[in-house]
Order: sequence, then C-alpha cells, then structure tokens
Amino acid sequence: MLRYLKKYKKECVLAPLFKMLEAGFDLLVPLVVASIIDRGIGGNSPGHVWRMCALLIALGLVGLAAAVVAQYFAARAATGFAADVRRALFGRLTALSFPDVDRVGVSAMMTRMTSDVNQAQTGVNMALRLLLRSPFVVLGAMVMAFTIDGRIALIFAAVIAALFAVVWAIMAENIPMMAGVQKQLEAVLAATRENLAGARVIRAFRREDAEFEAFRAKNRELTRRQRAAGHVSALLNPLTYVLINAAVIVLVKQGAIRVNTGALTTGAVVALYNYMSQILVELVKFASLVITINKAWASWKRIEGALALEPSITAPEAMEGRPDPAAPAVAFRHVSLTYPGAGSPALYDVDFAAMPGQTVGIIGGTGAGKSAIAGLIPRFYEATAGAVLVAGVDVRKWPRQALRRRVGFVMQKASLFKGTIRENLKWGDEAATDAELLAAAEAAQAADVLAAKGGLDGEISQNGGNLSGGQRQRLTIARALVRRPEILILDDSASALDMATDARLRRAIAALAYKPTTFIISQRCASVMGADLILVLDDGRVVGKGKHGELMENCDVYREIWESQFGK
Repeated sequence: MLRYLKKYKKECVLAPLFKMLEAGFDLLVPLVVASIIDRGIGGNSPGHVWRMCALLIALGLVGLAAAVVAQYFAARAATGFAADVRRALFGRLTALSFPDVDRVGVSAMMTRMTSDVNQAQTGVNMALRLLLRSPFVVLGAMVMAFTIDGRIALIFAAVIAALFAVVWAIMAENIPMMAGVQKQLEAVLAATRENLAGARVIRAFRREDAEFEAFRAKNRELTRRQRAAGHVSALLNPLTYVLINAAVIVLVKQGAIRVNTGALTTGAVVALYNYMSQILVELVKFASLVITINKAWASWKRIEGALALEPSITAPEAMEGRPDPAAPAVAFRHVSLTYPGAGSPALYDVDFAAMPGQTVGIIGGTGAGKSAIAGLIPRFYEATAGAVLVAGVDVRKWPRQALRRRVGFVMQKASLFKGTIRENLKWGDEAATDAELLAAAEAAQAADVLAAKGGLDGEISQNGGNLSGGQRQRLTIARALVRRPEILILDDSASALDMATDARLRRAIAALAYKPTTFIISQRCASVMGADLILVLDDGRVVGKGKHGELMENCDVYREIWESQFGK
C-alpha cells in the first residue's frame, strides 16, 4: 500500500500535520474555559471574559482552517492512491491470460476494481485524517490532565488503557469477518451479472422464481455475514461510552472532593471534564475509524492478492527466431491441450500444416475441440504437449504483440463496444482510412448494416445491444478484415448468418487481394466443404483430414455430419 502512496509523500505528511495542529488548538480550549470561570467570573472581571471569548473564536477559526487544509491533502492523497491502484489493477488483470481469467473469474475482478478499491480509498482518507489525530488528542488530553492534577489524571490513564484494549480486541475479531463479507459480495455480484446477461433465457425457460430464490439465498448469506460483522463492530461505541461515562462519574466525584479541600478550582474541574469529553469524542471517531480500516484492510488484502497474480503465459520481448515465408503459415506438431482444472484433455495429438493463402475448415460436434485449436494459434492458451508454429517459428518464441498482429480473430460470441461503427472497426487498425473501413465492411457483407445505422458514424450501444446477432457477427468480421491479417480465424462466427450470406462472405474472403490463411470453424458442412484442407474433430482427436470428396469416402464422422444436414 505504501508503494502506491509514495507519490503523495507531501500530502501524507501535511494532512496529519494540519490535523494535529487543529487538535493542538482544541486542547487549549478547556484551559481558556477554566480561565474564564476562575479569573473572569470568579474574579468578577468582564474584560477578561471578553478577551478569553475572542481567543476561543480565534482558536475555532484557526482550527477550522487547519481542518479544511488537512481534508484537502487527505482527499488528494486518497483519490490519487485509488486512481493509481485502479490503474495497476486494470493493467494486471488485462495482462492475464485466458486460463488466468477463467480461474479468477470476471465478477471477482470487477469487485476488486470497484468495491475493494473504494473501501481502500476511504480507509486511506480516514487514516490520514484521524489515525494520528485521535491518539494525539487522547494522549494530549491525558498530559494536560496531569498538568492540572496528577492524582485525578490517573483516572485518564486507566480509562485510556482499557479503551485501547477494547478497540484492539474488536479489531482482531472484525478484520477476518469483513474479508468474508467481501467474498460473499463477489458471489452476489456474480449472480447479478449472470442473471442480467441471461435475462431472456431465464424468461424463455420460466426460471424467474428459481433464480430469484437462488439470488435471495446468496443475498441472505451476505446479510447474515454483514450483520455478524456489524454486531462485533457495533460493540465499540457502547463499550467506549460505558467506560468514559464511568470515568466521568469518578472524575466529578473526586473533583468535587478536591474542590472542597481547596486543592482544585472549579474551573480546573470543568477543564478536566472537558478533556474527558474530548477523549470520548475522539475515541468514538477512532472506533468509527477502526471499523473503516477493518473494511479497508480486508479489501486491500484482496487487492494485494490480485496485484500479485502473474500471467501463466509469458512471451519474450524480442523475436527468438526468423519467420520463414516458405514455411507453413500455421503448423501443429502433435499438439495436446488440457484446460486448467479440466479432468481430461480438450485436444489429443493434433498434427497438420496450413500453407500461406490456404483455407482450412474445422468441423466437428459440440465439445470436439474446434475452438481449442483456434485459441492455440494466437496463444490464448498454452499447448500442454507438442508445438504450434506460425511461419515456422514456435508461438512461444513470438512477442505477444507481433504474433497477434498477424492474426485476425473473430470469436464465437460477437463482442462490440459502445461508440460508433468507425470506432469499433478501427480496433483492427487505428490508421485505417474510411475507404478501407468501407471495403472491409463490404467484404464482411455488412454494407447493409452501415446503411441501416447511418454509415460509419452510426452508434452502437454497449455490447452491440441495438444490433441483431447476424449484424454483430458481420461487424466483428469486418473489424478483423480491417487489420489485413496474414492469418484469419473465423471461430463459428457466421452461425447467425443465413446460408446465402454465409456463401457470399466466403467468396468475398477468398477474393481478398492479400490472401490470408483462413481458418473456418463451423458445424455446417456447407461452410467448410470448399476448403483446401478440412479437419474433422471428434472428442479432441483429428479423425479425418483432407478435402470434401476424400472425407466423404473415407471419414465416417464427416459423412454422418453431411448426411445429418443434407440427407443421403
């Protein structure tokens, strides 16, 4: 945490300094009041009363100014700290590989970026303002009490020791409980996200009541944990009030006795009472601070865990090898893949080569491993055995950016971002001209989408919510074509297109001037039958390899897929 506060050394010094300056003026107030009582009222001196009242006003104004300055520096440090932590978290989480994201979970990442960072920011702000001020006032009030009367000041020492023991015990119990609250908050957020994303499916299957009950159970557990943590933290105020008020009773009694004996003045007793009241106020603030710091510390430990994550897939900074234009554009050499936490491999001993400019079709049933092959080419996942080569160089020797610049990837789920069509298409190439964007849209059969939405300046809502599934798919294909990739991967990205549009799309891609090596992953035989090489997958294994005619003769799995779609 200190590493992210290092930039704000000045603010971290000045905020508590000005807060303690304010506290110093507050500690003078009881002495001024005592002087008013003993010398002004007791000595029948109206002038002294007026002078002391003016001094009280001056102390209040100076204290207010110091408090405002302290708040400014504390807020500046806390907001800057939160911005830096959020930036570091975002950089760390976006650098994670696909297996890491699958393992951590999107909801957990969002909770750390939002709720946990906000809690940590509040904790830093409160700590800079009160962490030194409250103990300073408490100890200062005790010292001032000793200057007035050493015997009565022992009451202060005993009460302060008891109060710190109470605060420490409650804090030790409360911190683990707050960590549990944040963890359960993740579960509620995950359920909320899942239900909102799948709202149409839930309604289609009439699962509203079941999902509501499941959400209510998670929410009830969150409430239970919050209440349990709240019950512990709520003990702070009553216990501090009991201890302080018991001390006040003893103080007033002992003070009265010593006034009667002439050892103390009435003003001194009032000053001692005011110091005890200051201790009460500061310890109430400190109790609130402890609760806030408990939450902030629990959140920070979770943030720290996220910041400590290292990507499981790393890449070299510089190219370790030389691409060979004559080598296969993509080659799999006895590749196997097991996803993290999976019970069995997704791919077994896959071996093939795709030459530059070729079209490779990949077909198979659901779960056969088609997308696994696609994910290995840009190294979204790491092969657990064998090697994947791009232009003759193992993908593990390619710098990440250099490898992915060669690849245009269109995933199964079409993802677009809020903004204009132009802004989304330029993800493929920031330097692309409008003419190049329009040409890519034309090739992707998305010209009618642009016409319907008002051209390149047409607005796209979050995640493309104002587009149909087919429109989203065509725009994501256009985005990939804008890059003019050497390797184009269409991972079941035409599933929402009708057969005629799909055929036109494949003809347009085949006619591209720069001839990318194209991988068409589909469950439709019509989409892959014209490919130069077709891979037939079944349960992670390549059970057929060749062209359409060859596979119809010698691959039972391919022939069964064909007959299921077109009949015998």
